[in-house]
Amino acid sequence: MALVEIRHLTKRYHKGSETIVPLDDVSLDVEEGEFVSLMGASGTGKSTLLNLVASIDHPDEGSIVIDGVDIVAMKRSQQAAWRAANIGYIFQSHNLIPVLTAYENIELPLLLLPMSRAERRRRVDTALEAVGLVDRAEHYPRQLSGGQEQRVGIGRAIVAHPKVLVADEPTGDLDADTSEQVLALLERVNKELGITLFMVTHDAAAAGRAERRFELDHGKLIERDAQVRLAAGVK
Repeated sequence: MALVEIRHLTKRYHKGSETIVPLDDVSLDVEEGEFVSLMGASGTGKSTLLNLVASIDHPDEGSIVIDGVDIVAMKRSQQAAWRAANIGYIFQSHNLIPVLTAYENIELPLLLLPMSRAERRRRVDTALEAVGLVDRAEHYPRQLSGGQEQRVGIGRAIVAHPKVLVADEPTGDLDADTSEQVLALLERVNKELGITLFMVTHDAAAAGRAERRFELDHGKLIERDAQVRLAAGVK
C-alpha cells in the first residue's frame, strides 16, 4: 500500500456565477520516501493540491489516505492534531514569526505535541544541525539572509519528524545560488530522513530534481516522465 493514496479528488471554487475547478477527478499514489514535484501555470491548483494533502483545505469529492488514515473523513479538531504530528509545510515566504529566534521558530510545531521540554530541545538541536544553523539559533529573522530564513522554515517543517513534507515554491524568492543550496538540502532531507516530499515549483530545473514529475493542466494531473516514456514506446 502506498503511503499517500489520492482517489478521485475534485475541488471547486465559486466566483459569482462562475465555477472554477482547479482539481478534477485527480488520483495519485505516492510511496514512502518518494520525492514528487508539481508544475503548472499560475492558478492551476498546485497549491490547492498541497493544502488538501496537508489537510488545510477540504475537497468537494474524493479521498486522501495517508499511512492508512483517511484524512478527509476526520473532524476538523482531529485533522489539526493529525497535521501537527504528520505534516511539515515549507512556505515560499518563510512565514517565520519575527519576534521569535530561529530556535523558537523551529520549536513552534512541537508545542502542539505531548512532549517534554528535554525532548523538544533535543529535536530542535537536531533540526538546527540538519539545516546548518546551529550558530544562528539565537538570531531573529531580521538578522538572517533569505536563504537562512528558508533553512529555518525547513527546520521547522522537519522538527516533528513528519511522514510527509509539502513545499510550496520553496525557492521562489531566492537567487540561483541560494536556490541550489535549498534544493540540495531538501534532497538530503528526503534521502537521509526518508521523508516523503511534495514540492510545487515553477522552475523546470528544480522540478527535475524529483524522482517523479507531474503537471496540472485544466484540473488534470499528468505525469511528465510517463508521457516521455509513452512517446518513446516504453511502458
